[in-house]
Amino acid sequence: MKLIKIGTDLPGPSAGRYLEAAKRYEPRSMSDQVPLVWKRAWRCYVEDVDGNVFLDFSSGVLVANVGHSHPKLVEEIRDQADKVINSYDFVNQYRPLLAQKLVEITPGNLDKAFILTTGSETTEAAIKLARRYTGRYEVVAFQGAFHGRTYGALSLGGKRSGAATKGFGPFLPGVVLAPFAFCYRCVFDKEYPGCGTYCIDYLDWLVETETEGDIAALITETYQGGAGSIIPPKEWMQKLEAWCREREILFIVDEVQASFGRTGKMFGFEHYDVRPNLLCLGKGITSTVPLSALVGESRIMDVLTPGTMSSTHGGNAFCSRIALKNIEIIQEEGLVENAARVGGFMMQRLKEMEERYEVLGQVRGLGLVIGLEIVKSKRTKEPHVDLAKEIVLQCYRKGLLMIAPIGFYGNVLRIAPPLVITEEEAGTGLDVLEEVLRECSG
Repeated sequence: MKLIKIGTDLPGPSAGRYLEAAKRYEPRSMSDQVPLVWKRAWRCYVEDVDGNVFLDFSSGVLVANVGHSHPKLVEEIRDQADKVINSYDFVNQYRPLLAQKLVEITPGNLDKAFILTTGSETTEAAIKLARRYTGRYEVVAFQGAFHGRTYGALSLGGKRSGAATKGFGPFLPGVVLAPFAFCYRCVFDKEYPGCGTYCIDYLDWLVETETEGDIAALITETYQGGAGSIIPPKEWMQKLEAWCREREILFIVDEVQASFGRTGKMFGFEHYDVRPNLLCLGKGITSTVPLSALVGESRIMDVLTPGTMSSTHGGNAFCSRIALKNIEIIQEEGLVENAARVGGFMMQRLKEMEERYEVLGQVRGLGLVIGLEIVKSKRTKEPHVDLAKEIVLQCYRKGLLMIAPIGFYGNVLRIAPPLVITEEEAGTGLDVLEEVLRECSG
């Protein structure tokens, strides 16, 4: 089954007016993707305004977990739009049921859910709650982390000289950044497992020298998404949790990019056998409309009095109903299991490519989120930014859609198709990718 269809030059003749309007009226910050004008999308396919059909390896940046325009979600959207959409903090029929569902499918220590709108809101709320609950103000976060684009969320990581953060400072006081377990490019020039997870031991020195010892929380992603789909060792994550417990520091896990089946488990942290005190969720929670959630322990969540934290559109009936149906689809259609199965198939093929192509420095991933390090040489690991951009562009021209390269240096390709993708469809996409790798590195 090959539904890729490219019938015009790209971008096509009808796309011009939309691309020109975007260039004229939108800020340049939104212009880093290939020049594709979406018209409609279904399952793991996208059709542009010229009738060209692309295989989607982006999921609209990790959103469309159940696939684009899932018929059951479309039906829910149509039905609810005719009833009620927003009710602010007034209780509606679906918000408390969604909170209940999230409590039911997360670990037993998490017994309250705060329904919001964006991933950034969840990390902002988590830090506010941690500070209020502990009475302390400092936060340990990680270099390269991405927790959102609002001011507090931006303060919790990133690359200070990077385009997403440069010129926006000074940032939130009390945040100290530690090195993440990026073993491929270890900042300490060590190798795992022989290093004994030195980066965990380093945390004590960092806290002693860079903080007042007034630490409320530590926040980490399950895997670092924006930094290049960096998957830390299980041992590191478990030691990180233990480090927090020993010091009575709240352990916050940001799963906005990792939850609802994306990694081959319902929640990414399940790969590590850890239990967060606060859990940030978003993106694939609806596969469509904007909704996020902060799930946590009631002892922390109930520290705020009524009216002290809310969200204008958070938990509206429309989005809450869609989220409930989305979770039902993930469970009933076995999409978690499919992500694990197809992800394993893709990893095997990509690992074989890694052996064949000098420019493919490392393949890493969990389930259906995979990162490909594009380098000039396997020996030096020097990032090949221009080649990464060219690969994405050439894949687009052949009908395979990926987002712009990510990572510290902008040299990592992210593969993240909808969880409904079949092995055959995944294989078709990898055929295109390998053809482009062969042509570009030849």
